[in-house]
Amino acid sequence: MNVTAPIGGASPGTTAIAPSAPPFGLRQFTGVMGVLVAAIMSGLTSRVSALALIDLRGGLGLGTDAGQWITTVYTAAELVATLLASWFAVTFSFRRFHIAVVLGSALVAILIPFAPGYGWLLALRTVQGLLGGALVPLLMSAALRFFPLPLRLYGLALYTMTATFAPNLALWLAPLWTDHFSSLRLVYLQALPFAAFAAWAVWWGLPQDPVRLERLRHINLLGLVTGTAALAMIAIGFIEGERRDWFHSPLIAFLLSGGAGLFLIFLISEWHHPMPFVQLQLLARRNLGLGFSIFVGLLITLLSGSLLPADQLAHVQGFRPLQIAPIGLAISIPQLVLAPFASFLLYRKWMDARRLFAFGFLLIALSCWIASGVTTGWMAREFALAQALQAVGQPMAVVSILFLATSVVQPMEGPSVSGLVNVLRAFGTLLGTTLIGSFLVDRTAAHQRGLVDRVGRIGLDGVDLGALGERIGHQAFTLAIADAYRMLGLLALLLIPATFFMTHIPAPDTGRDPA
Repeated sequence: MNVTAPIGGASPGTTAIAPSAPPFGLRQFTGVMGVLVAAIMSGLTSRVSALALIDLRGGLGLGTDAGQWITTVYTAAELVATLLASWFAVTFSFRRFHIAVVLGSALVAILIPFAPGYGWLLALRTVQGLLGGALVPLLMSAALRFFPLPLRLYGLALYTMTATFAPNLALWLAPLWTDHFSSLRLVYLQALPFAAFAAWAVWWGLPQDPVRLERLRHINLLGLVTGTAALAMIAIGFIEGERRDWFHSPLIAFLLSGGAGLFLIFLISEWHHPMPFVQLQLLARRNLGLGFSIFVGLLITLLSGSLLPADQLAHVQGFRPLQIAPIGLAISIPQLVLAPFASFLLYRKWMDARRLFAFGFLLIALSCWIASGVTTGWMAREFALAQALQAVGQPMAVVSILFLATSVVQPMEGPSVSGLVNVLRAFGTLLGTTLIGSFLVDRTAAHQRGLVDRVGRIGLDGVDLGALGERIGHQAFTLAIADAYRMLGLLALLLIPATFFMTHIPAPDTGRDPA
């Protein structure tokens, strides 16, 4: 598969000639929209099923441990697929590979509601994770390849929606299926209209590349085995770690230590292989190595806009998911305008992407500072200002950091960079969810001990102990949420200076003065 020239032009000291391609028009635009819809479908499939997990467990009569594995196997398989998707898309051709993955996703979505048993359900969810994880990396490849230079940053804006639009939209879709329509099957069948449009759009809109099956003779088998096993083990270890008390559990100790060892072997193998899944040498470039490190931190901070307010309202106010939906919609819907607007700003000659990133991160940090004043009396409307700041800051930060990183990429390096970005994207979200979850558990327990001590000093004569215990629990959790906001806001502020160590990339030359 060929890819287009890098956004900001070739790196110094190198030359690259963009391959000839059909003029960008309605057909190619439709094809890329199909790739975008498929990627959004993947994000919604992952997030909606996780949000609806309690209802799914109840409908299937599963306990907490058994129910959690429905999400665990999907997430682990999704992470594995992000590593491999771009390589196999080059081998089997972008259009054929993408259509096959989309149709496979649709078939699995139809089969899951009719799974004959728990084992079949886990197997189908694993396959669904592999297919869904392959779709998001292909969106970045398509955006870089098919969008012409004057529009390419808008292609990156489409990719950012998988990190900002889809996860927040899921906060509305999950309760729509489980509460409003009272149908657990729709949690999975929601993918069908997305898949139908995506398959048609890609088939009609994108050109057919030659199939390059000779690449299979040179596949890095050692990297394939160690990389997939390592990512799966690490993902399962992270997801199950808190529930099993981390390294006090022999299983978690085995998964994390074994996964780390296998991943080291994978990295060594990839470094020396002539046709790797991920070209690790690219990370030596400052904008890629430093930019992707900042990107992981950014993904963790983005959870302050979705995970924390939803947890607070559900835990303290007892909100059902349908009542929490406005929190997600407040961020997701504006992305349809704000993400392209961030790209528009980056095309201005006077705009420095590092400054736009810093401004976006300042808005996210300010949002965290405002939300850290949360109390047990906060409802959805009290989060409105913080969510509005998140809605504006997130696309500015994400689009800017991706522009700074991908602008030093040569045409033939596009698929490898796409794999790198998406492994980090999936891993960063998983890491952030795990860290924040563990942080909330620890801080809630610490605040609860402090509150109990204070109440004990006052005395408990005539006090309703049941009601008091509930109030203490709610207050302790709220204080932990406030601590988490402060932690993520501080992380956002600390990452801003690092961005200015990245190389300045001027606005792309579109052949006209956009100032």
